[in-house]
Amino acid sequence: MTRLFNDPADFADEMVDGFVAANRARVRKVHGGVARSTTSPDGTVALVVGGGSGHYPAFGGLVGHGLAAGAAMGNLFASPSAQQVTAVAKASEHGGGVLLSYGNYAGDVLNFDAAARALSQSGVDVRTVRVTDDVASADRTETHKRRGIAGDLCVFKVAGAAAEQGRTLDEVTAVAERANDRTRSFGVAFSGCSLPGADEPLFTVPEGRMAIGMGIHGERGIAEADVPTADGLADLLVDALLAELPSDVAAVGATGQRVVPILNGLGSVKYEELFVVFNAVQRKLAAAGVVIVEPEVGELVTSFDMAGVSLTLFWLDDELEQLWAAPADAPAYRKGGAVPQQQVPVEVLEAGAVAPVTPGTEESQASAIRVASAISAIRATIDDHADELGRIDAVAGDGDHGIGMQRGSTAADRAAQDAAARGAGAGGVLAIAGDAWSDKAGGTSGAIWGAALEALGRVLGDTARPSTTTVAQAVHAAAEAVLAFGAVPGDKTMVDALVPFDEVFTARVAAGDELVDAWSAASVAAQTAADATADLLPRMGRARTHGEDAVGTPDAGAVSFALITAAVLSRISVSV
Repeated sequence: MTRLFNDPADFADEMVDGFVAANRARVRKVHGGVARSTTSPDGTVALVVGGGSGHYPAFGGLVGHGLAAGAAMGNLFASPSAQQVTAVAKASEHGGGVLLSYGNYAGDVLNFDAAARALSQSGVDVRTVRVTDDVASADRTETHKRRGIAGDLCVFKVAGAAAEQGRTLDEVTAVAERANDRTRSFGVAFSGCSLPGADEPLFTVPEGRMAIGMGIHGERGIAEADVPTADGLADLLVDALLAELPSDVAAVGATGQRVVPILNGLGSVKYEELFVVFNAVQRKLAAAGVVIVEPEVGELVTSFDMAGVSLTLFWLDDELEQLWAAPADAPAYRKGGAVPQQQVPVEVLEAGAVAPVTPGTEESQASAIRVASAISAIRATIDDHADELGRIDAVAGDGDHGIGMQRGSTAADRAAQDAAARGAGAGGVLAIAGDAWSDKAGGTSGAIWGAALEALGRVLGDTARPSTTTVAQAVHAAAEAVLAFGAVPGDKTMVDALVPFDEVFTARVAAGDELVDAWSAASVAAQTAADATADLLPRMGRARTHGEDAVGTPDAGAVSFALITAAVLSRISVSV
């Protein structure tokens, strides 16, 4: 369990502050994460990596010479928001373009892709390489669906080395893609992990058993077995990976194939245990005719205090081997001799970002106060139901929906109150609240709610008190923004409650209903639809892998949406 924390909601922010304070010679804090505190030549490619916090040394620990230029760091086990990724990339780039690289998780894909679009629109040349090394997460015919685990290091290392050599963005991207294609990982877990402030582990594994193929956020594995000996575990890991060679790697045997083995501890397995397992791993690889090159044993991509182990095999060619061996100097990963580096100017180190506020008209400011009050009601409702939302989500997902919604709504509430106090209009309050929600919640739900609130604010604007018709148009815009993420009714997502809410609300307003009456009818429709998701089989997100387990339980996203519509109704009824 995680024992040392203050307010759990502040854990990730305080962790980043402490990490930067301990590593000022290499990193500086920027909005959304960290960037190098040392200079880089103008025109070189900036490798920007990232993902949720809770996996140290990934991702901030890999920022430095020969590795990443910056790391976007989301909240615990939640992807960074598009705003965070964009801010880190802008703080890290220096004229040669940006390569975004990260593990292939739905929330990360949504947010990094949105950041890539924003960067491109601002004139920054951008490429993306998603790490897909976990063989347990999808069949070999669908490698594009696989998630990224400890293989992140292989891709980041060679891409960072190529960038340091001054190669072009296309060249750095190509070598990163080849590294990803030649990387395979497989892991097991012996126990779950506990997030700060949680009463129970995020997931559990029966005593004396191990989950085979479990993901680093608690995603369900492919099997379960008794805990073997160290030699037995080595057999399992090596056999699984030798059976999954990359397409351009010849069969092992007398060919002398060169490989980097990485034995990764996920948080609670001690180094001494890892060395015992690695002793068996290297014997087994040698017996198969494989040549071992510069292996790594240790904690490289963790999962808080999860007891688990993964093995990565990175199959080399001459160029990849040269890049793997190149010098690197980051807080958590160093290779080769020291490289002289110059600190960036003090004014750069101390630069920060505060969300600007465009003052609204007097009418819109009055509406902004009511909007901020509604967001406070949303926060209170989510606080009351967070545990239940997590329980629902844990049936077939990873159980973090309640925590994520709580983080997001809390941040949105704080940001909304501050923006309203600084004179923002209704649209500005919603836009700033949406940014804060997506920044702190991260993940898919953070991206979705951030987009929804931004769309609401864009339509409501900052110049007048919104009419009932304008509110209906704003709700429809928010629905369209959410639907753009790809889910459709029947997928067992928030959309199953959102679409009926939008349809009923729009129809009732068109029929002449007042705001309270129309919203009330739509809220009932959303709750009815959310309840009905219990009969659906999930077709999106992490839950689809074990979707049969979710039948009989409603979707957590749909339930939370219905709760939020009811919370907003309570404030509309009072203010109208």
